Amino acid sequence: MALAGCGGGEPGAGGVPPEKPRLVVSAATSLKTALTAYGEAFEGADVALSFAGSDELAAQIRKGVAPDVFAAANTKLPDQLFREGLVQRPAVFAANRLVLAVPADSDRVSSLEDLSADGVKIGVGSESVPIGSYTREVLGRLDAAQSEAIFANVGSEEPDVGGIVGKLTQGAVDAGFVYVTDVTATDGALRAIDLPARLQPRVAYGVAVVGSAEQPERAKAFVDGLVSGRGQAALGAAGFEPPPP
Repeated sequence: MALAGCGGGEPGAGGVPPEKPRLVVSAATSLKTALTAYGEAFEGADVALSFAGSDELAAQIRKGVAPDVFAAANTKLPDQLFREGLVQRPAVFAANRLVLAVPADSDRVSSLEDLSADGVKIGVGSESVPIGSYTREVLGRLDAAQSEAIFANVGSEEPDVGGIVGKLTQGAVDAGFVYVTDVTATDGALRAIDLPARLQPRVAYGVAVVGSAEQPERAKAFVDGLVSGRGQAALGAAGFEPPPP
């Protein structure tokens, strides 16, 4: 796993920072902004963050990779790992909304109806990753002809939401389905087109302490902070919504 370290200790005797335990957190790419901020503020350990598609991170855990915490962009994957005995009981800690994102300076796409026009290129997540599953849920609620026409214009299937954002900001696609928090994180490079309420999927994020965690108590404290502590403030600042009931 590619790890990004966060946090640091106060200087100790002789100006040498005291050693802190290392807490490894594997998390969905869409959580990068929020968890980076939370990790820097977390007092119990130096937090090392690894971001990728939730399905990829779950596959790593199944293959024996042992982070302390797993945070996914859905509840399905943590629940599956719990049933397999690989993580402790998961908790739901945030909600998000799916939007259609377009480059801020483009007027080629202004609604779902424009996605079926000739020559429009669309970026979506691969079917196995949560963003791709949510996108197919949305398109499955359209009439068959419109859904088929939109799928015909899909020019890119990405392994995580970061790939879709990258294609949008590079101009490789005209529109893409992402979370509203991903649009916020681009600082104006992208703009969001809201989806009709009848099409909006229930987007809930799940987190769990990994069964073979090296720092189980600190992992539990990190999860508790995500559910009801300092992590909730970081999530709110990044545009996430409170956990759904």
